[in-house]
Amino acid sequence: MTDSQRLLIAATLRSFATGMGAVLLGIYLAQRGVSLAEIGVVLSAGLAGGFAAMLLVSLRADRWGRKRILLLLSMLGTTGGVLLAFAETFPLALAAAVLGMFNGAGRDRGAAFVLEQAILPQFTGERQRTMGFARYNLLQSLGQAFGALAAGLPALLQSQLALGVIVSMQAAFLLYAALIGMTLLLYLGLSPAVETPPRQQALVVSPETRRTLRRISGLFAIDSIAGGFLGSALISYFFFERFGVSSATVGGLFFLAGLLNAASHLGAAWLAARIGLVNTMVFTHIPSSLILIAVGFAPSFAIAAALYLLREALVEMDVPTRQSYVMAVVRPEERTFASGVTNLVRVGGWAISPSIAGFLMQGLSLATPLFIGAGLKIGYDLLLYAAFRKLKPPEER
Repeated sequence: MTDSQRLLIAATLRSFATGMGAVLLGIYLAQRGVSLAEIGVVLSAGLAGGFAAMLLVSLRADRWGRKRILLLLSMLGTTGGVLLAFAETFPLALAAAVLGMFNGAGRDRGAAFVLEQAILPQFTGERQRTMGFARYNLLQSLGQAFGALAAGLPALLQSQLALGVIVSMQAAFLLYAALIGMTLLLYLGLSPAVETPPRQQALVVSPETRRTLRRISGLFAIDSIAGGFLGSALISYFFFERFGVSSATVGGLFFLAGLLNAASHLGAAWLAARIGLVNTMVFTHIPSSLILIAVGFAPSFAIAAALYLLREALVEMDVPTRQSYVMAVVRPEERTFASGVTNLVRVGGWAISPSIAGFLMQGLSLATPLFIGAGLKIGYDLLLYAAFRKLKPPEER
């Protein structure tokens, strides 16, 4: 098995676990008696743990060893999943989320993702870079989709084995821990080829790259704050509370959404080859945000679900294009730093928003986070287009 295959399989398993856990977490904590506002705090705490791990990766992974860091991240994620399964109170859930770097946003964008994003371009050329990221995100989306479908596991255990609600949820989070543990076995087989050459480890980032990263990271901060209002755990709770559907139904919806996400990644690579990376990011993202606003006004679950699926067919097309663009406009030896900085900003924004969203859903309306998140995303897209439409990656020059 090649290094790239190991990374792709690990990313798929991790996305499966993340997709399942994000759908179930809000419902599980509510069953434990945790308030909606506290659920938002737990989600923010998990992202804060991920932020700390990404900071470590950005500053030290190339010197300490990429493989070593990936193994450490797998061990922490496994431990956090086990603790979360047995967390009976809000403080314990908070601690488990931080330690396990739990991503309630539903999309795998943690510290391991940062390293994989920096490593993968080593195995592709410039013209194949975007397609390489498209395949990577395709597998992640499929993992997320089947993970969301697996969120129906507690309901299955309750009906077939007569298990209680809490026990069935615990089984699901133990499965989450086992899946993260499997990535550790894959990382153990990585070769030295994934590491940064010693001559490149004493990295001085060029002034041009620093300027580019400052500008693009500021914009990514807006997008990530918006995304924090729209995490899977919160949207799952929106459907659960607004329309009274079960976790299995929500899981099925998220499964279909993940399939649409997966197909859209390949479509994004095809489209970017024709109209450019920045144009693809912006011209697919704005319509998806407008559709999301409509979800908040939907009178029934059927209409809301249909609109949500239409949104999911577009919203992820900026992901492989964004990753490819960032890796293209920096030097190869700057990729770990660039990946870390841009993703740190994104996770930092995600960590801010869920606790605010929880209070807004509790105090105003269940749909309030949808409106705020979509509005911020539209603003981000317009600013991104104005700032970067003239900075082309090598294959577009």
